[in-house]
Amino acid sequence: MIAELGHFALILAFAVSLYQMTVPMIGAAKGWPGWMDSARPAAMAQFLLTGVSFAALTVAFVTSDFSLKLVYENSHTAKPMLYKISGVWGNHEGSMLLWVLILALFGAAAAAFGGNLPPSLRARVLGVQASIGAAFYAFIIFTSNPFLRLANPPFDGRDLNPLLQDPGLAFHPPFLYLGYVGLSMAFSFAIAALIEGRVDAAWARWVRPWTLAAWMFLTIGIALGSWWAYYELGWGGFWFWDPVENASFMPWLLAAALLHSAIVVEKRESLKSWTILLAIMAFGFSMIGTFIVRSGVITSVHSFASDPARGVFILAILAVFAGGGLTLFAVRAGEMTAKGVFQPVSREGALVLNNALLAVSAFVVFIGTMWPLFAEMMWDRKLSVGAPFFNQAFTPFMIALALVLPIGAIMPWKRATLSRALRPLRGALLFALAVMMLVFAVSTGRSAIAVIGAGLGAWLIAGSVAELMLRTGRSGWSRILRLPRADWGKAVAHSGLGVTFIGVGLLTAWQTEDVRVARIGEPFDMSGYQITLTDVSEVQGPNYVSTMATMDVARHGRTVATLYPEKRVYPVQAMPTTEAAIDNGIFRDIYLVIGDEQADGGWAVRSYIKPFANWIWAGSILMALGGLISLSDRRYRVAAGARRAQPASVAAE
Repeated sequence: MIAELGHFALILAFAVSLYQMTVPMIGAAKGWPGWMDSARPAAMAQFLLTGVSFAALTVAFVTSDFSLKLVYENSHTAKPMLYKISGVWGNHEGSMLLWVLILALFGAAAAAFGGNLPPSLRARVLGVQASIGAAFYAFIIFTSNPFLRLANPPFDGRDLNPLLQDPGLAFHPPFLYLGYVGLSMAFSFAIAALIEGRVDAAWARWVRPWTLAAWMFLTIGIALGSWWAYYELGWGGFWFWDPVENASFMPWLLAAALLHSAIVVEKRESLKSWTILLAIMAFGFSMIGTFIVRSGVITSVHSFASDPARGVFILAILAVFAGGGLTLFAVRAGEMTAKGVFQPVSREGALVLNNALLAVSAFVVFIGTMWPLFAEMMWDRKLSVGAPFFNQAFTPFMIALALVLPIGAIMPWKRATLSRALRPLRGALLFALAVMMLVFAVSTGRSAIAVIGAGLGAWLIAGSVAELMLRTGRSGWSRILRLPRADWGKAVAHSGLGVTFIGVGLLTAWQTEDVRVARIGEPFDMSGYQITLTDVSEVQGPNYVSTMATMDVARHGRTVATLYPEKRVYPVQAMPTTEAAIDNGIFRDIYLVIGDEQADGGWAVRSYIKPFANWIWAGSILMALGGLISLSDRRYRVAAGARRAQPASVAAE
């Protein structure tokens, strides 16, 4: 009965979305206040109904209702409660229901907190948002119904994919979807602005908080996925350039570009056309990610489904919204002429360069991700594009971006001189050079990646500090504590990027690996550590059987850690997983993996020493924290000046 209630609520949400996408839009076109205002309660009702549907599916998973086909295929009575709940979105149908729930959540938030928006713009934003929802409600109801019943319910389920039974993967999809779907608000604002003919500083002030929130959630989601891959898959890497990883990374890059370009629109009423285009492209790439994961066109460990029919449906949605948005943009772009004038050497010029680097780097990732598919379609050739291509083609743009960020952030608006702008950064430059010299001295004979990564990271961090100090002038600490939160958020986010640069550079260049057959009681040396396999035992988990090793790690005769790497087998799916044991540290991780027992009685053991590994995720946390600090700035929340009169036509720049 609860499942039927959830199904009925989903159908009602679909009906409400159809109302919301038509009636308020007609009202905005005709100037009818009542019809426009109806968008707000409709958005609230849509979110409530979708929430009821999602809650009903969650109840089915928690209570192990195997009469539902989805629960049978993705759950099991012995599964821990956390993974029963995360099993709701650990599959195609449930994850799409989470997708539309978050979409409805953003629409309801815009309705609740959009009181300062002009009624016609608010109605159009909510109408566009509802049209996206209607398309995906139709996709779920007609191709991916999560509430299908089984005629003969089994006594137990087939269990969730063991790789997904992990805390990192329990929280990774919701955060990722908050980022993916959050970019729909930027898209809705862009399309509404094009329809209404209003692209100005106030519009940029409205769109930035939504984009910032989406970028922040996307940062957390990507970091959680990277962290999970690091400790769960047993290969010790943090990024594989997998197609689905890239599918989340491309909108992240474009959202970062959108955040920076919207600043120029807000401050100087320039780059309007480019900012609108970025808003369309950012959400378009989010839908490309949805297509990649669910169509089966690209093989990935992250894929949810491999049904071409579903892929065609998503491709049609992508074509309608991305194609329609680009068509509308092409029609309106000629009306958006430049108003603000600036010199190439200025903060605006630096932001333009920032945007170019981010956009081109996203395009490079797109080419590398989709090229195997294009090659197979066009020439029937199977190609593989791996890490070497991405490292060589993508890295130069990130190096250039890191060099530009501190300089651009410190430049004045409209016009500047490079020598004068660099003057406050002399200390930061000296600090970065000192760090590079130190790393070079330590890493003699190794890769230059460590020197470059550490130097760029130090430059970004010191540059952020220099910018804050410049803004305080001679007032010192009394002034620095009164700086706007957006300034603090920018400094923290840029510093977080610097910390990530340091972590990636030093880990890539300095990590060491050892693969051997270890015997119980026989120690072996690795990079100054003495590692001993002391025991291997069988351990029974709640829904798995584990081969658990006990390994002591010592340094200079003193025990540093005792680690317990595992190799688990989940009997229901007969699938093994590797559980690495990691001794985390600020400056290094000791990373141990146990493999299979060998014929001579030993055990395959893989060992790593990973310097500065945790700096990668610490940097991601700082970037997300910077976004949160900026989002708390009152200027972002209330969109000051939003009600000032604007001409009806598209504001000329």
